[in-house]
Amino acid sequence: MLLLRCPLLLLLLPLSSRPQKLPTRDEELFQMQIRDKAFFHDSSVIPDGAEISSYLFRDTPKRYFFVVEEDNTPLAVTVTPCDAPLEWKLSVQELPEEASGEGSGEPEPLEQQKQQITNEEGTELFSYKGNDVEYFVSSSSPSGLYQLDLLSTEKDTHFKAYATTTPESDQPYPELPYDPRIDVTSLGRTTVTLAWKPSPTASLLKQPIQYCIVISKEHNFKSLCAVEAKLSSDDAFMMAPKPGLDFSPFDFAHFGFPSDNNSGKERGFLKSSSKFGRQTSSKPRVDLHKVCIGNKNIFTVSDLKPDTQYYFDMFAVNTNTNMSTAYVGTFARTKEEAKQKTVELKDGKVTDVFIKRKGSKFLRFAPVSSHQKVTFSVHSCLDAVQIQVRRDGKLLLSQNVEGVRQFQLRGKAKAKYLIRLKGSKKGASMLKILATTRPNKQSFPSLPEDTRIKAFDKLRTCSSVTVAWLGTQERNKFCIYKREVGDNYNEEQKKREQNQCLGPDTRKKSEKVLCKYFHSQNIQKAVTTETIRGLQPGKSYLLDVYVIGHGGHSVKYQSKLVKTRKLC
Repeated sequence: MLLLRCPLLLLLLPLSSRPQKLPTRDEELFQMQIRDKAFFHDSSVIPDGAEISSYLFRDTPKRYFFVVEEDNTPLAVTVTPCDAPLEWKLSVQELPEEASGEGSGEPEPLEQQKQQITNEEGTELFSYKGNDVEYFVSSSSPSGLYQLDLLSTEKDTHFKAYATTTPESDQPYPELPYDPRIDVTSLGRTTVTLAWKPSPTASLLKQPIQYCIVISKEHNFKSLCAVEAKLSSDDAFMMAPKPGLDFSPFDFAHFGFPSDNNSGKERGFLKSSSKFGRQTSSKPRVDLHKVCIGNKNIFTVSDLKPDTQYYFDMFAVNTNTNMSTAYVGTFARTKEEAKQKTVELKDGKVTDVFIKRKGSKFLRFAPVSSHQKVTFSVHSCLDAVQIQVRRDGKLLLSQNVEGVRQFQLRGKAKAKYLIRLKGSKKGASMLKILATTRPNKQSFPSLPEDTRIKAFDKLRTCSSVTVAWLGTQERNKFCIYKREVGDNYNEEQKKREQNQCLGPDTRKKSEKVLCKYFHSQNIQKAVTTETIRGLQPGKSYLLDVYVIGHGGHSVKYQSKLVKTRKLC
């Protein structure tokens, strides 16, 4: 049997001729106790009308007390397990008789009074074992000293307890509607729309209620306390979204209750006692999210994974007391990803591919004859794309590609290759791809590592500019084009025109400067220069160099913006 601590005895067993009551409905005393958090720190007292949060060590029982002074008093007790099942029971015993003191009016010694209270088991009123939020409610309870005994046999755990002698007027927990279920009104591949009926506490009693949604891949939760136990203790709840704008909770790293926003403002909520003992730090769980959305009763959860089962729970939270009630949770599986049409690649033929922003495309290459090697050539026209190649289900290649890249893989008889192309997050992607089992079949020209065009500032005149660019050991045809642009032409506009797949055939004939063949066996000397003449003084020009391969396909170097001198 646990003994009452001295601070509690000063409350329960005063040195007077009649027992003094524990904090009950004396409002002035109650408000003082709520403000003074140290008063209930690790205390065994449950104040009337307030919820306490505390901690249980495994296989270590804990006992709490409260007093009912008058017979036929209404009584309600609520116990909320957090992350483990609890065993708890509620019992009552008579209050100590008035001290005898052999007629002297003096109270009995303190130790005798302690023994008198704690050595009696009392009458058991209710018991429960499990992880549900459970209640004891009585419209007429006897006076006495009530004992709440709790035990966790599985692990160390948090819990919450609430007791009141005025349950009709308090109602700190939001009331559920007659139909407390969550309805799934719309289901997509990455979205689920939920709807629920409003709490009568908000619609009828006009108390401030907000709704908090919990999304999990594991299971439903029976209390918000259980959710909080799974999340990091220093997380913060999301701000409510702007009216009419739903958002994805998966865009944010953590969710949790604010630490101290409401404590002390209203009677019903008492901040939990500080953590102690065998404390463990928990990392935020990426498979569990919660978000508070204000008082609306429809919400769309987005950015979910296709063909995945999710569990959804809804909690109505009284923002005055920070106490919550759980709706009946639900679950739903998102729709499967739409099966994409697989494009068949023909040996040695270039295929154009367009990919939406963040999208992907699947291609299939099935050589008709046996082969020792297979070559994939990829020309990314805009931003980088990702290529993955699988042979008969086995991943052979996963690379990001900018510009032109060539990959040679070992072949296998009767093998089939599945190519997945994933687009850029910035915008739509365009590319050309060629697959071949003939190693000499190269449709795309080879490129140097550096595809910039260099302009020589000292060689600028009022009518000409001199530029240079790198080549390769392979003999290719190079064509240079010029286009006059305005003085306000900037790098951003130039970037928008950097589609490397647009060839010389898209240019005006008047923009062509010249074409020439060039290569060098010494890669260090594979540099060529050219002077563009016939330009206007003080004008800006955009220069482009195209390299054209043996198969007729061209690749554009990075554009260069130049300006002639105004005065010479």
